Amino acid sequence: MILHDCTTAPSPRRVRMFMAEKGIQIENRQVDLSAGEQFSAEYKKLNPLSEVPLLELDDGTCITQINAICRYLEELHPEHPLFGRTPIERALVESADHQLSSNGLMAVAEAFRNTTPGFKNRAMPGPHDYEQIPALTARGLLRLDNLMHDLNSHFANSQFVVGDYFSVADITGFITIDFARWVKKFIPEDHTDLQRWYDEVKSRPSAKA
Repeated sequence: MILHDCTTAPSPRRVRMFMAEKGIQIENRQVDLSAGEQFSAEYKKLNPLSEVPLLELDDGTCITQINAICRYLEELHPEHPLFGRTPIERALVESADHQLSSNGLMAVAEAFRNTTPGFKNRAMPGPHDYEQIPALTARGLLRLDNLMHDLNSHFANSQFVVGDYFSVADITGFITIDFARWVKKFIPEDHTDLQRWYDEVKSRPSAKA
């Protein structure tokens, strides 16, 4: 297998952190997004979406999208499950991960891609061009403020996103907080419970992936 990756991008980092938690090692092939390698004819044969990460299997099958890649790897390596250990836990992890992706990572992307000059006409990832809408930046920043406030309240009574169980939802949340720095959003000083959780996740070896 080959993981098509870009170490500077937040999305493939979620897969690397997942792999590190489970002790999975896969051949890594870098895609230089700044040079536009994701739009090359060679790469588009593997992934017409022109995105990373991409997991290329030995039989040529290509799996795109972070959760699809991680679920496949979880099926191959079921020990130390990160998608939940029981039916209820799996449902709670799925729900939390979706919310953090939609209201966290997408909020940062909304703020970042709609004003950054390098993304002119590239306000959305993928093979198609979309004009920037600067007004969406303010909305993205507000969404991040609300997310951090809500997470701080949540972690006042919970060690991790889902109780005392570290899951993919914590990976998504952690990388969201790091990604938010790209738009100059940081954990407020009075959000001590959110900071406690962030520091705990950051201390895990997988956080360096």
